[in-house]
Amino acid sequence: MRAKLTVSILAAALAAAAQPVQVLSVSAPVRTAAKRGGEAKLKLTLKLKDGYHVNSHTPNDDYLIPLRISWEKGPLEPIETVFPKPRLEKYPFSAKPVSVFSGAFEVTARFRVAASAPAGIMALSGKLRYQACTETMCLPPKTIDVKAPVEVVP
Repeated sequence: MRAKLTVSILAAALAAAAQPVQVLSVSAPVRTAAKRGGEAKLKLTLKLKDGYHVNSHTPNDDYLIPLRISWEKGPLEPIETVFPKPRLEKYPFSAKPVSVFSGAFEVTARFRVAASAPAGIMALSGKLRYQACTETMCLPPKTIDVKAPVEVVP
């Protein structure tokens, strides 16, 4: 009986460990209105679980995986992505401070709206790539889908 209980506990622990850890969430963006031939601005709110950080978009070491957002081609062309000012943190694995984001922070993406963009509501689709870490370990890099509603008006 005791052996079966131990095996059951071990199996449950291994199953829990195999589950992907969701440490970064992206809040659903508010619908943005944009005029044809103009610009659209989209704000994404990212939130990390306590105790985790992600490398900034400008990491201090080449081997660190930066936070990146890429957008699919469409009637809205990305102009720039504005990240908040990263914090410089000291971790045991690096001789120099590491450029990171933690907690909740906003990323703003600016788009140029094509003059020929069809009027109506569309969804911008993108990919957010990051690697979440604690002070002692890093999770595998992850890419998540980002969708944002935009209403193009004439």
